[in-house]
Amino acid sequence: ALGSAAAFVGPAAQAPATAVNAGQGDLVALAEANGDQLGRNLGFWDPLGASSLDFFGLEQSGRLPSGATVGYLRHAEIKHGRVAMAAFLGFIAGCTPLVSGEHAVAPYRGYVAGGTPFEQWDNMPLLAKAQIFIAVGMLESYGEGAGNPDGYTHYTKGGLPGYYPPIKGKRPELIFNLYDPFNFFEGDSAEKKARGRLTEVNNGRLAMLGIFSIISEATVPGSVPALKDMIPPYDGNVMIPFSGDFSIFS
Repeated sequence: ALGSAAAFVGPAAQAPATAVNAGQGDLVALAEANGDQLGRNLGFWDPLGASSLDFFGLEQSGRLPSGATVGYLRHAEIKHGRVAMAAFLGFIAGCTPLVSGEHAVAPYRGYVAGGTPFEQWDNMPLLAKAQIFIAVGMLESYGEGAGNPDGYTHYTKGGLPGYYPPIKGKRPELIFNLYDPFNFFEGDSAEKKARGRLTEVNNGRLAMLGIFSIISEATVPGSVPALKDMIPPYDGNVMIPFSGDFSIFS
């Protein structure tokens, strides 16, 4: 069946051999323009040579323009940084009495006051966890250009890495945009926005180190000397988020 279907697909145009390196120059310039300590002293650092790769051969085949892999890598780092910043601040908030203490109305069935953020996740019902994943998945689909928003260009096709299109009004419940919901940055100059993007990358990198330091110390007490006796131990597995609900291997 696959062979029959392939008969109706024309051969893909061949891109130049240098396509995979087309976006690397911009990546080097971006790294060297970063004014933080690492940017000034380390500059461009790519020990695995990922920026020279062509993921899935999509650039060489002509299915994606040159520089698509670099665009993908830049967007992935920004997205991971954003998630890490949310996780780091969420962990701190989850440790405060306001969140982890007693509540007049339990936030979910099975709530136990005094639990760590890891334990609170384990205590949540499966449907509550599923709601979170579904909501994140919906936001992710909008971020990838679902619905073809006006002016949106995908980051692998020359668009700005990290850009999140407006979603206000896409559905009745979407009364704000995810990015800049109150239009605080609408009047910023291009230079100020560029500095802001560098700041976001730096903060995201620091947050990734921070949240994994917390996870490491909780999982292996004493593994992060700076956090010794500050992070409660956790005997679960944060890499298996539904371990207390089901297992596809059991």
